[in-house]
Amino acid sequence: MGGAQRMSFVALVSCLVFFVSCQQAAGNGFVTTKGTHFFVNGNPLYVNGFNSYWLLTLASDPSQRNRVTSVFEEASGHGLNLARTWAFNDGQYKALQVSPGVYDEQVFQALDFVVSEAKNHNIRLIFSLANNYVNFGGKAQYVNWARNAGQSLSSEDDFFTNPTVKGYYKNHVKAVLTRVNTITGVAYKDEPTIFAWELMNEPRCQSDTSGRTIQAWIEEMAAHVKSIDGNHLLEAGLEGFYGDFKKQVNPSFSVGTDFIANNRIKDLDFATVHSYPDIWLQGSDEGTQLSFLESWIENHLDDANKIVKKPVLFAEFGKSSKDPGYSEWQRNNFFDTMYKHIYASASRGGASAGGMFWQLLAPGMNQFGDGYEIVLSENPSTAAVIAAQSHKLNMVTHMFTKIYDLEKLKRVYAHRRTRWHKDSNRG
Repeated sequence: MGGAQRMSFVALVSCLVFFVSCQQAAGNGFVTTKGTHFFVNGNPLYVNGFNSYWLLTLASDPSQRNRVTSVFEEASGHGLNLARTWAFNDGQYKALQVSPGVYDEQVFQALDFVVSEAKNHNIRLIFSLANNYVNFGGKAQYVNWARNAGQSLSSEDDFFTNPTVKGYYKNHVKAVLTRVNTITGVAYKDEPTIFAWELMNEPRCQSDTSGRTIQAWIEEMAAHVKSIDGNHLLEAGLEGFYGDFKKQVNPSFSVGTDFIANNRIKDLDFATVHSYPDIWLQGSDEGTQLSFLESWIENHLDDANKIVKKPVLFAEFGKSSKDPGYSEWQRNNFFDTMYKHIYASASRGGASAGGMFWQLLAPGMNQFGDGYEIVLSENPSTAAVIAAQSHKLNMVTHMFTKIYDLEKLKRVYAHRRTRWHKDSNRG
């Protein structure tokens, strides 16, 4: 090997060592964003996930904890890598937050268990911090607490504007984010297993359909979350309804949110969309619902790419077995339609980051069934559709990882070659 060849070889080896060390240095495990894509440890990340809102509820009962483990095992076995669940239960049975700022330690330890089990099965978590609805307390419970403290409030929507209520919510955010897990010893804000925080499950303010109330609340609360935790991603929990700019895309109602304006808030890292044409277009036929779904998906993908310029996660979707004329084929076809659009966008480098169906149960949980439930071991045809999507998105992840690795390697090699030429000229 000649001198020039030896120098080239040494430069290449140095380049590779430097590249690997950079990859290792970047490997803190927290998910980040760049443009319209998720990254982890410097590599692209696409997600196929599920909703299991009940994890905290069952984890708080030692005799039922095995179901939490079971659902993570089944999910992992089908390639699922993200779960969305509640980090709240306000003033209800087995409440996490018994009253403003007062927590049941045993229930908090149940949430610790959820985090630990997810970590053991390589599944990340989106933790939602409050509920729009009365289930598990919701904004109504916060308003009632404030009324009991002497506040004169006329509507549940005062949740978004009353200083006392907002103070209660901010305190809850801080309590969860700074919680130190009794099993892992890691504070939640320092735990890479947590993928993102969600401000609220499906925030709605129908007393102000202009969207200004929700916009101001998201801006304030997003800044609050980021002031405590700079490690994790944040999303608002929005369903994807548009404001006046594109209200023709919505079903025939408004909820006081605006997909574009809300998600352009700087402290939100990615957008979310929920998809329930069987609820929103009740009475319509299957073809009408699927046509709406395809338009709904493509409008949000286009706007995430061109206007919001952030990743979009289809964070809830499903087909109910209680729908008239339901068949498992219809559900599978619905899932196929969702997954087809998600994959097509992801494979061409678009804004789609993945999807999460509602909802995944473990065997023997019939009391939690709402028509949308899927038990992977008991619904093999749907489970096969889900596993196939996991495989496809995994292939997309590997494809883009190779592309990014090659680009990074070329940049590092070019940098090293430039330095070598400078050193040679000085010599």
